[in-house]
Amino acid sequence: MTNRQIAGLLPAQSMAEGADATVHRTIGTRALSVLDPFLLLDEFELADTAAGFPDHPHRGFETVTYMFEGEIEHRDAVGHRGVIGPGDTQWMTAGRGIVHSEKPVKGKGTVRGLQLWLNLPSGDKMTCPKYRDARAADVPVVKGEGYSARLIAGSLGGAKGPIGDITVAPLYAIVTLTGGKAMLDVPKGHTAFLYGIKGKAQLANGYVPPRHLAVLTDGEGFAVEGEAGTEFLLVAAAPIKEPVARYGPFVMNTEDEIRETLNEWHSGMFVKNMRSEFHKSA
Repeated sequence: MTNRQIAGLLPAQSMAEGADATVHRTIGTRALSVLDPFLLLDEFELADTAAGFPDHPHRGFETVTYMFEGEIEHRDAVGHRGVIGPGDTQWMTAGRGIVHSEKPVKGKGTVRGLQLWLNLPSGDKMTCPKYRDARAADVPVVKGEGYSARLIAGSLGGAKGPIGDITVAPLYAIVTLTGGKAMLDVPKGHTAFLYGIKGKAQLANGYVPPRHLAVLTDGEGFAVEGEAGTEFLLVAAAPIKEPVARYGPFVMNTEDEIRETLNEWHSGMFVKNMRSEFHKSA
Protein backbone atom coordinates (compact mmCIF):
# COMPACT_ATOMS: atom_id res chain seq x y z
CA MET A 1 0.00 0.00 0.00
CA THR A 2 1.26 3.47 -0.90
CA ASN A 3 1.23 5.46 2.33
CA ARG A 4 0.13 9.07 2.12
CA GLN A 5 2.25 11.75 3.78
CA ILE A 6 1.96 15.48 4.39
CA ALA A 7 2.47 17.40 1.12
CA GLY A 8 1.87 20.78 2.74
CA LEU A 9 0.89 22.19 6.14
CA LEU A 10 -1.11 25.40 6.37
CA PRO A 11 -1.96 27.34 9.57
CA ALA A 12 -5.46 28.81 9.78
CA GLN A 13 -5.86 32.54 9.26
CA SER A 14 -8.16 34.17 11.83
CA MET A 15 -10.52 36.86 10.53
CA ALA A 16 -13.83 38.55 11.24
CA GLU A 17 -16.80 37.23 9.29
CA GLY A 18 -20.55 37.77 9.40
CA ALA A 19 -21.70 39.80 12.42
CA ASP A 20 -19.49 39.42 15.51
CA ALA A 21 -18.11 36.06 14.37
CA THR A 22 -14.51 34.89 14.09
CA VAL A 23 -13.46 32.26 11.56
CA HIS A 24 -10.17 30.39 11.32
CA ARG A 25 -9.76 29.77 7.58
CA THR A 26 -7.42 27.42 5.75
CA ILE A 27 -8.91 26.61 2.33
CA GLY A 28 -10.19 29.76 0.65
CA THR A 29 -7.19 31.99 1.44
CA ARG A 30 -4.48 33.50 -0.76
CA ALA A 31 -2.20 30.71 0.39
CA LEU A 32 -4.68 28.01 -0.72
CA SER A 33 -7.59 29.38 -2.72
CA VAL A 34 -8.93 26.00 -3.93
CA LEU A 35 -8.11 22.37 -3.11
CA ASP A 36 -10.19 20.68 -5.83
CA PRO A 37 -13.06 19.94 -5.14
CA PHE A 38 -12.90 21.90 -1.85
CA LEU A 39 -13.43 25.66 -1.91
CA LEU A 40 -13.33 26.78 1.72
CA LEU A 41 -12.82 25.44 5.23
CA ASP A 42 -13.65 27.58 8.27
CA GLU A 43 -13.59 26.77 11.95
CA PHE A 44 -16.05 29.33 13.30
CA GLU A 45 -16.69 30.58 16.83
CA LEU A 46 -19.01 33.21 18.25
CA ALA A 47 -20.96 34.05 21.37
CA ASP A 48 -24.59 32.98 21.51
CA THR A 49 -25.52 36.67 21.79
CA ALA A 50 -23.91 37.50 18.41
CA ALA A 51 -25.95 38.17 15.28
CA GLY A 52 -24.04 35.42 13.49
CA PHE A 53 -24.39 35.22 9.74
CA PRO A 54 -27.38 37.30 8.53
CA ASP A 55 -29.07 36.71 5.15
CA HIS A 56 -26.58 35.93 2.40
CA PRO A 57 -26.71 34.08 -0.95
CA HIS A 58 -24.93 31.02 -2.36
CA ARG A 59 -24.80 29.46 -5.83
CA GLY A 60 -22.89 26.64 -7.48
CA PHE A 61 -21.66 24.55 -4.53
CA GLU A 62 -22.56 22.77 -1.29
CA THR A 63 -21.95 23.75 2.34
CA VAL A 64 -21.30 21.26 5.14
CA THR A 65 -21.73 22.56 8.70
CA TYR A 66 -20.61 20.38 11.64
CA MET A 67 -21.20 21.56 15.21
CA PHE A 68 -18.87 21.17 18.20
CA GLU A 69 -20.63 23.44 20.71
CA GLY A 70 -23.76 25.57 20.99
CA GLU A 71 -26.67 25.67 18.55
CA ILE A 72 -27.20 27.39 15.19
CA GLU A 73 -30.59 28.18 13.67
CA HIS A 74 -30.80 28.13 9.90
CA ARG A 75 -33.51 29.98 7.93
CA ASP A 76 -33.86 30.54 4.20
CA ALA A 77 -35.86 32.90 2.01
CA VAL A 78 -38.59 30.37 1.22
CA GLY A 79 -39.35 29.48 4.83
CA HIS A 80 -37.17 26.46 5.58
CA ARG A 81 -35.72 26.50 9.08
CA GLY A 82 -33.94 24.17 11.48
CA VAL A 83 -31.57 24.01 14.43
CA ILE A 84 -28.37 21.98 14.68
CA GLY A 85 -26.39 21.38 17.88
CA PRO A 86 -23.32 19.47 19.09
CA GLY A 87 -22.47 16.54 16.84
CA ASP A 88 -25.11 17.48 14.24
CA THR A 89 -24.38 18.13 10.57
CA GLN A 90 -26.25 20.11 7.95
CA TRP A 91 -25.40 19.38 4.31
CA MET A 92 -26.86 22.09 2.08
CA THR A 93 -26.80 22.04 -1.71
CA ALA A 94 -27.08 25.66 -2.83
CA GLY A 95 -27.29 24.68 -6.50
CA ARG A 96 -28.92 27.42 -8.58
CA GLY A 97 -29.43 29.62 -5.56
CA ILE A 98 -30.15 29.90 -1.85
CA VAL A 99 -30.48 32.95 0.40
CA HIS A 100 -30.23 32.01 4.05
CA SER A 101 -29.07 33.02 7.53
CA GLU A 102 -27.22 31.12 10.27
CA LYS A 103 -27.66 32.57 13.74
CA PRO A 104 -26.77 31.35 17.25
CA VAL A 105 -29.56 30.14 19.52
CA LYS A 106 -29.35 32.38 22.57
CA GLY A 107 -28.77 30.76 25.94
CA LYS A 108 -26.93 27.72 24.51
CA GLY A 109 -23.39 28.96 25.14
CA THR A 110 -20.46 29.58 22.80
CA VAL A 111 -21.03 28.41 19.24
CA ARG A 112 -18.18 26.55 17.56
CA GLY A 113 -18.10 24.37 14.48
CA LEU A 114 -16.71 23.73 11.03
CA GLN A 115 -18.01 24.76 7.63
CA LEU A 116 -16.71 23.21 4.44
CA TRP A 117 -17.61 24.32 0.91
CA LEU A 118 -17.65 21.62 -1.78
CA ASN A 119 -17.67 22.55 -5.43
CA LEU A 120 -20.29 21.17 -7.83
CA PRO A 121 -19.41 20.06 -11.36
CA SER A 122 -20.74 22.22 -14.19
CA GLY A 123 -23.67 19.91 -14.91
CA ASP A 124 -24.93 20.21 -11.32
CA LYS A 125 -24.30 23.86 -10.52
CA MET A 126 -27.86 24.88 -11.37
CA THR A 127 -29.56 21.94 -9.66
CA CYS A 128 -32.46 22.51 -7.26
CA PRO A 129 -31.38 23.48 -3.72
CA LYS A 130 -31.84 20.84 -1.03
CA TYR A 131 -30.90 19.92 2.53
CA ARG A 132 -29.74 16.75 4.29
CA ASP A 133 -29.29 16.71 8.07
CA ALA A 134 -27.53 14.11 10.21
CA ARG A 135 -28.32 14.23 13.92
CA ALA A 136 -25.56 13.24 16.33
CA ALA A 137 -27.49 10.13 17.41
CA ASP A 138 -27.70 8.91 13.81
CA VAL A 139 -23.98 9.18 13.04
CA PRO A 140 -22.16 5.83 13.30
CA VAL A 141 -18.99 5.57 15.37
CA VAL A 142 -16.49 3.44 13.48
CA LYS A 143 -13.90 1.73 15.67
CA GLY A 144 -10.62 0.47 14.30
CA GLU A 145 -7.17 -0.28 15.68
CA GLY A 146 -5.92 2.93 17.30
CA TYR A 147 -8.91 5.11 16.42
CA SER A 148 -12.63 5.77 16.51
CA ALA A 149 -14.39 7.97 13.97
CA ARG A 150 -17.73 9.72 13.67
CA LEU A 151 -18.55 9.02 10.03
CA ILE A 152 -20.77 11.70 8.44
CA ALA A 153 -20.41 10.72 4.77
CA GLY A 154 -18.55 8.20 2.66
CA SER A 155 -17.10 4.85 3.70
CA LEU A 156 -14.59 3.98 6.41
CA GLY A 157 -13.80 0.73 8.19
CA GLY A 158 -16.64 -1.11 6.45
CA ALA A 159 -19.27 1.44 7.53
CA LYS A 160 -21.13 4.14 5.59
CA GLY A 161 -22.09 7.62 6.74
CA PRO A 162 -25.77 8.63 6.97
CA ILE A 163 -25.55 11.42 4.38
CA GLY A 164 -25.71 10.03 0.86
CA ASP A 165 -26.87 11.21 -2.57
CA ILE A 166 -23.95 13.65 -2.73
CA THR A 167 -22.58 14.70 -6.10
CA VAL A 168 -18.88 14.61 -5.24
CA ALA A 169 -19.34 11.57 -2.90
CA PRO A 170 -16.76 12.61 -0.28
CA LEU A 171 -15.41 10.95 2.83
CA TYR A 172 -16.11 13.18 5.85
CA ALA A 173 -15.17 11.92 9.32
CA ILE A 174 -14.19 13.28 12.73
CA VAL A 175 -11.40 10.95 13.87
CA THR A 176 -10.27 10.48 17.48
CA LEU A 177 -7.09 8.53 18.23
CA THR A 178 -7.35 5.97 21.02
CA GLY A 179 -3.66 5.07 21.39
CA GLY A 180 -1.04 3.37 19.25
CA LYS A 181 -0.79 3.58 15.49
CA ALA A 182 -3.89 3.80 13.31
CA MET A 183 -4.17 2.99 9.61
CA LEU A 184 -6.88 4.85 7.70
CA ASP A 185 -7.89 4.03 4.14
CA VAL A 186 -8.43 6.83 1.60
CA PRO A 187 -9.28 6.11 -2.07
CA LYS A 188 -6.28 6.51 -4.34
CA GLY A 189 -6.55 9.53 -6.62
CA HIS A 190 -8.80 11.45 -4.24
CA THR A 191 -7.80 14.84 -2.87
CA ALA A 192 -7.42 14.40 0.90
CA PHE A 193 -6.66 16.59 3.89
CA LEU A 194 -6.60 16.56 7.67
CA TYR A 195 -7.59 19.50 9.87
CA GLY A 196 -6.29 19.42 13.45
CA ILE A 197 -8.88 19.81 16.22
CA LYS A 198 -7.17 18.54 19.41
CA GLY A 199 -3.65 17.31 20.16
CA LYS A 200 -1.08 16.53 17.47
CA ALA A 201 -1.68 13.88 14.82
CA GLN A 202 1.70 12.43 13.83
CA LEU A 203 2.12 11.20 10.24
CA ALA A 204 5.23 9.68 8.65
CA ASN A 205 6.86 13.03 7.85
CA GLY A 206 5.38 15.48 10.33
CA TYR A 207 2.50 16.32 12.63
CA VAL A 208 -0.75 18.25 12.36
CA PRO A 209 -1.48 20.59 15.33
CA PRO A 210 -4.86 22.21 16.02
CA ARG A 211 -6.04 24.82 13.49
CA HIS A 212 -3.65 23.55 10.84
CA LEU A 213 -4.60 21.88 7.57
CA ALA A 214 -2.42 19.14 6.12
CA VAL A 215 -2.80 18.41 2.41
CA LEU A 216 -1.87 14.76 1.83
CA THR A 217 0.09 13.14 -0.99
CA ASP A 218 -1.66 10.45 -3.04
CA GLY A 219 -1.94 6.83 -1.92
CA GLU A 220 -4.36 4.20 -0.61
CA GLY A 221 -4.22 5.40 3.00
CA PHE A 222 -2.01 6.72 5.76
CA ALA A 223 -0.59 5.83 9.15
CA VAL A 224 -1.19 8.21 12.04
CA GLU A 225 -0.49 8.17 15.75
CA GLY A 226 -0.75 10.48 18.74
CA GLU A 227 -1.87 10.67 22.32
CA ALA A 228 -5.29 9.23 23.13
CA GLY A 229 -7.86 11.96 22.56
CA THR A 230 -6.07 13.54 19.59
CA GLU A 231 -8.78 14.60 17.15
CA PHE A 232 -8.86 15.71 13.54
CA LEU A 233 -11.17 16.12 10.57
CA LEU A 234 -10.50 13.76 7.66
CA VAL A 235 -11.97 14.69 4.27
CA ALA A 236 -11.36 13.22 0.82
CA ALA A 237 -13.07 13.36 -2.58
CA ALA A 238 -12.31 12.93 -6.26
CA PRO A 239 -11.22 16.21 -7.92
CA ILE A 240 -13.65 17.72 -10.43
CA LYS A 241 -10.90 19.10 -12.71
CA GLU A 242 -12.93 22.00 -14.10
CA PRO A 243 -12.26 25.75 -14.20
CA VAL A 244 -13.34 27.69 -11.10
CA ALA A 245 -14.73 31.22 -11.40
CA ARG A 246 -15.50 32.71 -8.02
CA TYR A 247 -16.93 35.90 -6.60
CA GLY A 248 -17.67 35.79 -2.86
CA PRO A 249 -20.58 33.36 -2.30
CA PHE A 250 -20.95 32.51 -6.01
CA VAL A 251 -18.86 29.76 -7.64
CA MET A 252 -19.27 28.97 -11.34
CA ASN A 253 -17.03 27.85 -14.22
CA THR A 254 -16.64 31.09 -16.20
CA GLU A 255 -16.49 34.82 -15.57
CA ASP A 256 -19.53 35.26 -17.83
CA GLU A 257 -21.53 32.99 -15.53
CA ILE A 258 -20.41 35.04 -12.54
CA ARG A 259 -21.48 38.28 -14.26
CA GLU A 260 -24.86 36.74 -15.06
CA THR A 261 -25.25 35.66 -11.43
CA LEU A 262 -24.37 39.15 -10.16
CA ASN A 263 -26.88 40.70 -12.56
CA GLU A 264 -29.57 38.37 -11.22
CA TRP A 265 -28.64 39.24 -7.65
CA HIS A 266 -28.63 43.00 -8.11
CA SER A 267 -31.87 42.97 -10.15
CA GLY A 268 -33.76 40.90 -7.58
CA MET A 269 -34.25 37.99 -9.99
CA PHE A 270 -32.04 35.70 -7.89
CA VAL A 271 -34.53 35.68 -4.99
CA LYS A 272 -37.57 35.80 -7.30
CA ASN A 273 -36.38 32.74 -9.22
CA MET A 274 -35.56 30.91 -5.97
CA ARG A 275 -39.10 31.43 -4.68
CA SER A 276 -40.62 30.52 -8.04
CA GLU A 277 -38.71 27.23 -8.22
CA PHE A 278 -39.69 26.37 -4.66
CA HIS A 279 -43.39 26.87 -5.38
CA LYS A 280 -43.12 24.72 -8.51
CA SER A 281 -41.62 21.84 -6.55
CA ALA A 282 -43.84 22.22 -3.45
